[in-house]
Amino acid sequence: MIHVPHPPNRLTSYYWNGDAMRSRSVSGTVLTGTLDLPAPPARLLADWEREMATRLFLEPGDVEQMPLARTQARWPEYGFCLQAMRDWTQEQGLPGILASADIALMACRGARYHHDGGQYGSAAFCNLFLSDDRGLDVHFPATGLRIPLVRGTAMIFDTGQPHGVILRRGTGFHEADFAAGLDLAQLFLTWELPVEDPRVADALGIEFDADRATAARLDEEQLRVDGARAVVDPASGRWLAEG
Repeated sequence: MIHVPHPPNRLTSYYWNGDAMRSRSVSGTVLTGTLDLPAPPARLLADWEREMATRLFLEPGDVEQMPLARTQARWPEYGFCLQAMRDWTQEQGLPGILASADIALMACRGARYHHDGGQYGSAAFCNLFLSDDRGLDVHFPATGLRIPLVRGTAMIFDTGQPHGVILRRGTGFHEADFAAGLDLAQLFLTWELPVEDPRVADALGIEFDADRATAARLDEEQLRVDGARAVVDPASGRWLAEG
């Protein structure tokens, strides 16, 4: 399923393309689906929980990288998950897009609202959630879109779109919602897809060189909302202009 909401603000991403800064529009489109994935084995679930509790010390709102090699070694059906994701991306008109993309395993205990346009402006995120339904949504506040997180939730979205992981009936991110242990932690695989790949740009509706004049005078990647550099309020997801 493809969601194409229309953000109320004009967002522009400025990112490095070689030695030059380039500008582009920020897409409100999210490609999403639910894949039929096998349940991770109990041994692996226990390993994930130990890692989050004793090495990452995962706190409410944290999003951290997990060791991928152990998961690959301890989950006989891991390859099935990858094949399911390859099949799904092909159905979205992105055949072979994952072949050259780096993959990482991530864990989150909820997620404060944020955007990733200051570091990943040249990419779109492609995520596959591995944990069971724990009553959480990924929320895109600028567009109003909420996607329930269940095992097999797949999504591709623009890194410039603010997003957070909150309770399904929640109205924002609150640390207290995630205070009781790791019961609400979510594990997911993530890939970075190059937005300049024509297949990615077409799928998300991204337009390039949206603001050449501003890009020419910038020396660091950033995101701007209605022309002003912006950050996201971590609790509500609202844009806060820096000036």
